[in-house]
This record gives sequence, structure tokens and C-alpha cells, in this order.
Amino acid sequence: TAAEVQSVKAGGYRPREFYERDTELRGVIDMIGDGTFSRGDAGLFRPMLDHLLDHDEFMLLADYRAYVEAQAAVERAFRDRQRWTRMSILNTARSGRFSSDRAIQQYCEAIWGTRRVPIGLRA
Repeated sequence: TAAEVQSVKAGGYRPREFYERDTELRGVIDMIGDGTFSRGDAGLFRPMLDHLLDHDEFMLLADYRAYVEAQAAVERAFRDRQRWTRMSILNTARSGRFSSDRAIQQYCEAIWGTRRVPIGLRA
């Protein structure tokens, strides 16, 4: 939360401490650093890792555990097909006007100089 971010920053955010405390996070960072994901090139991601461990202004390391827990919740929801379907439908219904609809309308009006053509939907 915003309050948590302010609290952590006020206390002096030290991302390396999150790395040192969380064995799973440390394993992930170490795999990136040892070349596992870069065909053995251990130096390829070094600048990024150094920045994360020493600066991390977006607090990615502080958020790691919450991200893992949220992903686990998503996986549980996805396995329940009925729940996932309901959540998907409600999410779509509650999203309001899609940005793609607005963009297409703007293209039609501003670029192509066309107007909307209403269509009849069958029930």
C-alpha cells in the first residue's frame, strides 16, 4: 500500500536486506547473476542486479513476496474453471469503455474521416 511504501522508505529502504532475508528471492537473483538465463554470460545482467540490490527505487525486491503470493492466488483461481470464468466475465463487464474502442473511434473520426455505422444485434 502507499502507506507501507512511505513507511519502508522513511525507515531507509535497503533492498539488499530483502535479498538476504528471502531465500527464494536470493535464488532468483543469483540465477540471473550466474548466467542461467543468459547462456552463461554472468556479466550480462550485472548492471541491472547491482541497481536492484543497491538502489531499487521502485521497491521491486520489497514487493517480491507479495507478488509471489498474488501469483499463487491467480493460479488457484485459474484452476477453478467456473470461478475463473465468472471473474473474467465480471472483470470485462466492469471495465467500462475499452480503450481500443476509443482509439478506433478516434482513428475513424480524426484520421480516416469516417462516421460510425450502427449495426443491429440479434438477440
